[in-house]
Amino acid sequence: MPPRNPYYAGPVSPHFDGHRFLNLAGEPETDRSLGDILRWYRKAPKTVWPKSVPVSPVVPAERVEGLRITMVGHATLLIQTGGLNILTDPVWSDRASPFAFAGPRRVTAPGISMDDLPPIDAILLSHNHYDHLDIATLRELDARHGARIITPLGNDSIIHSKIPAARIETGDWYDRFAIAPGAEAHIVPALHWSSRSPRDRRMALWGGFMLNTFGRLIYFAGDTGYGTGAIFRDLRARFGSIDVAILPIGAYAPRWFMAAQHTDPDDAIQIMLDLDAQAAIGMHWGTFKLTDEPWEDPALRLAAGLQERGLVDKSFFAMRPGETTDFA
Repeated sequence: MPPRNPYYAGPVSPHFDGHRFLNLAGEPETDRSLGDILRWYRKAPKTVWPKSVPVSPVVPAERVEGLRITMVGHATLLIQTGGLNILTDPVWSDRASPFAFAGPRRVTAPGISMDDLPPIDAILLSHNHYDHLDIATLRELDARHGARIITPLGNDSIIHSKIPAARIETGDWYDRFAIAPGAEAHIVPALHWSSRSPRDRRMALWGGFMLNTFGRLIYFAGDTGYGTGAIFRDLRARFGSIDVAILPIGAYAPRWFMAAQHTDPDDAIQIMLDLDAQAAIGMHWGTFKLTDEPWEDPALRLAAGLQERGLVDKSFFAMRPGETTDFA
């Protein structure tokens, strides 16, 4: 008998079999066996990352009327638009791990100090992996800001078990949430998986977000593979041309293990084209060493890929902690 799903009970759907969530039909399988994991560890190169990389933290404005995005680190970004302040996948902890003494340690300090954050109106939380859902950070943000957390199905159970009073709204793919008049967030599919332990794989849903804020479309991919590309072409058809796409470019090596679940820079460029995005930001790199590629490889490969495709005029860059960009 399979283990009980501790996070979610709901009707069967095309991507929920009554026990576990599934990726869209026709997309590559993301589950990996113990043998696959051992093969990876046996053959992994001894890639050495720097112990620390200098960061100059910034103090953001309290409110911004246009569109400004600041990189905190990894998949944590502050999106400021129309007077709203929105955080994605907030992690301020030193490690992306269930343990304070072990697991991937950050090599870049947060690009914004927790003390310097402006009032946070909403948190978009894509899935439950430890480099995206960090209880210590969420507890601190809840105490300071009491912000709404919008997240896919099942993740509320994980957060409420540790932060009972947290304001959480959950939904399925394509559910819509009003953030403020003129601003809404849609949960959208991603090609990924979830787990907090060896026994809960795919028992909470994962996804990305499409923000429609005052006429601007901002896409935050969360963690995703590229697969057939169908989900990105569908997003373009459903929502229209994207103003800014926030796309993962790191944690991609080795490709035989990671391709189904993590995009590399070449995949991210193709997503930008599939979305007809006017600008793109590369995230999910350079903060936590999760896979085999060298530290700066994602940024270098992104620049080289744009050059090879003749896309140097496209606004797509690997964002570093503390960097802030305003978009017209």
